Amino acid sequence: MDHLLMLLLLWSSGSVRLVNGTSLCSGRLEVKSNQSNQWWSSVCEYDFDQQDAEVVCRELCCGAPSVLQGALYGEVEAPMWTKEFQCGGHESALLDCRSSSSDRNTCSPGKAVGLTCSEPVRLVGGDSRCAGTLEVRMGDWRPVHDYGWTLKRAAVVCRELDCGSAVSVGQRVESSERSVWRIYNDCVQPGSSLRECLSEDSSSSILDLTCSDSVRLVNGTSLCSGRLEVKSNQWWSSVCEDDFDQQDAEVVCRELDCGAPSVLQGALYGEVEAPMWTKEFQCGGHESALLDCRSSSSDRNTCSPGKAVGLTCSEPLRLVGGDSRCAGTLEMKLGDWRPVHGSDRTLKEAAVVCRELDCGSAVFVGQREESSERSVWFINSHCLESGSSMRECLSQDSSSSILYLTCSGKPISDIIYVPI
Repeated sequence: MDHLLMLLLLWSSGSVRLVNGTSLCSGRLEVKSNQSNQWWSSVCEYDFDQQDAEVVCRELCCGAPSVLQGALYGEVEAPMWTKEFQCGGHESALLDCRSSSSDRNTCSPGKAVGLTCSEPVRLVGGDSRCAGTLEVRMGDWRPVHDYGWTLKRAAVVCRELDCGSAVSVGQRVESSERSVWRIYNDCVQPGSSLRECLSEDSSSSILDLTCSDSVRLVNGTSLCSGRLEVKSNQWWSSVCEDDFDQQDAEVVCRELDCGAPSVLQGALYGEVEAPMWTKEFQCGGHESALLDCRSSSSDRNTCSPGKAVGLTCSEPLRLVGGDSRCAGTLEMKLGDWRPVHGSDRTLKEAAVVCRELDCGSAVFVGQREESSERSVWFINSHCLESGSSMRECLSQDSSSSILYLTCSGKPISDIIYVPI
């Protein structure tokens, strides 16, 4: 942690800074021209462009610029920078760029440069840029320790990378320990910065995570519900209900590693937003990804109000080894099926499982001790109490204590199919 503070102090004591932002990589740009004085100057939007922004983001060890717009982070404050920057985009520091005198010593209201750089995060070694080992750059690129990671936390990374929904979190154990970043459990929240939550550590246990490449569910109550959006040519588009059916829904739920579709209805999760997907999907239901399905051109480039696809997939969970489908060892799927750690579970938590399986009320919660430890899922109770789904609150663990529960149940003929 001392090294982290040293790095942060080093970056803030240079010649550029972003102030009043939501993270270390966003804010109103200020430049210090003379290290012997303490005057920081705002920069006028007219004297600054995208290539200049690339240099600032690089100088601050952030990712590429994602937003450049005046007045995002407060009005201009005196004094005002009096030169126009003319960066090529390759320079390592803003004051290394060429510049020319500007006519301005004031700046119109709303024209002070506000800049947002992306977080310096990446996924490496996977099948696509949306899957692999999570690495974060703070001075240097390092992998992240896997401890305590849930899908809820992984969703922050997926959004930052402009990938789809978080699908799975996994662990890769290396032959020896190496320098890694540990990310504090309670620090990462929607809207927070990963980089602000880092501390140094060493471990051989490395985090792998997978986001969906080209589909996501937005504005839902969990990662398995929301308005469907599809990505093509870097744009996310809503899909019209008339171009989407139950078999298409089965493919999306499978692609997101959720259970079978339970609700398919327009306007469940907000009205349609432009742009609009312009093809009709024609899935057979067996495909592994929506964009693997056949499609035909649609007459639509708009969609009637209330007709954007809203989809709810069931949670991928099951009870196995009991007298009926409503009793047994709880297993959940997050990449693979695993049992759930058994200690300190309550009937209140069990009731969530019973409702999801349409099995009535929770009757009994217990634990079964096995002869040796095995890989299990641990449910973060604080996460669950915040209203998140069970799947979003899982993290990896190992234990010999396995959760067993019984719901009041229904006749065995009511079995609900949960895909494996």
